[in-house]
Amino acid sequence: MSVTAAQGFRAAGITAGLKASGKPDLALVVNDGPRFDAAAVFTSNRVVGAPVMWSRQAVKDGAARAVVLNSGSANVCTGPGGFQDAHATAEAVADGLGIGAIDVLVASTGVIGVRLAREKLLAGVPVVTAALSHDPAAGQAAAAAIMTTDTVAKTATRTVETPDGVVTVGGMAKGAGMLAPALATMLCVITTDAVVPHEEADAVLRAATRTTFDRVDSDGCQSTSDTVVLMASGASGVAPGRDEFAAAVREVCADLVRQLLADAEGATHDIAITVKNATTEDAALAVARAVSRSNLVKAAIFGNDPNWGRILAQVGTVPEEVAPFDPEMLDIYVNSVKVCQAGGAHESPDKVDLASSREAAIDIDLHAGDADATLWTNDLTHAYVEENSAYTS
Repeated sequence: MSVTAAQGFRAAGITAGLKASGKPDLALVVNDGPRFDAAAVFTSNRVVGAPVMWSRQAVKDGAARAVVLNSGSANVCTGPGGFQDAHATAEAVADGLGIGAIDVLVASTGVIGVRLAREKLLAGVPVVTAALSHDPAAGQAAAAAIMTTDTVAKTATRTVETPDGVVTVGGMAKGAGMLAPALATMLCVITTDAVVPHEEADAVLRAATRTTFDRVDSDGCQSTSDTVVLMASGASGVAPGRDEFAAAVREVCADLVRQLLADAEGATHDIAITVKNATTEDAALAVARAVSRSNLVKAAIFGNDPNWGRILAQVGTVPEEVAPFDPEMLDIYVNSVKVCQAGGAHESPDKVDLASSREAAIDIDLHAGDADATLWTNDLTHAYVEENSAYTS
């Protein structure tokens, strides 16, 4: 049921004509309250789009009543005119809802460096506003309207049962390429009917994204438009426990992350890279990220080849001051087969089956401490190269 699963939210998705394909390209999610607490996290890329600039400022007061999202143009590197487009979009939505523009967040995705078809977008705002509904189908329509190279819409929901009643968390996301921290190349809206002060919502969201969206590294390419928004309506009247609420938000994020990875452009394997027994979590993550960004490793997995030498070599690229370890102590497992022990060959790679499942696991034991981290990536395929060679043509 996506973003309309929680009480107090309406959504819609329509075709405004921004995409040459004629597919849906404009979505709106509205919080009807009674509370309007909100939090958001954005890309750490220094090059950002006008929607990110606008929304960073708009959410600073911890409140938001609507998020308008378009696909077809990222509105990045479009100068003052692009910012005016984002501002005009927020104003148009605000006018239609009878609220202030500062309470409207804006998000865009698509090709960089191309101005929005502003008149088409603004003409679509009354249409998408009129289509707003609590119906589950409306949430699905919104999720479909934010897709770019995605092949499927991505939604997730969780519930939290408390002595005072049930709280719901729902979410939608888009993304299929340029998946690399911070966040992944995506737009994501999470809704909840819990009573959650915006300070708590912010802390919960940042904790959830740190171990979910920030742990997807599909192709090492960081987006300019990453936006994750959490809005809380308080419509359930229930204030859940912090831990229970945080777990539900993280589960929704984790569910969406796996859907993003499963839809990564052209991928045939989803790869979980787990680094164990590092000195710190950051050290473990640095090693995992180094392996995830090796085209040689990713190409080997695509070919169903458990080439552990490529993995070992990539581990060794991490500076000692970042991740201390003894190369002669390293163990590597591929799909639970210990192919490398103490820095040398162990069980035969022939025992590793990479062909019968999309899931693949690479486990690296540094024997240097007690910290672990898991990062998710995918293989490098012919289809990925073909799709990204013709993205704008």
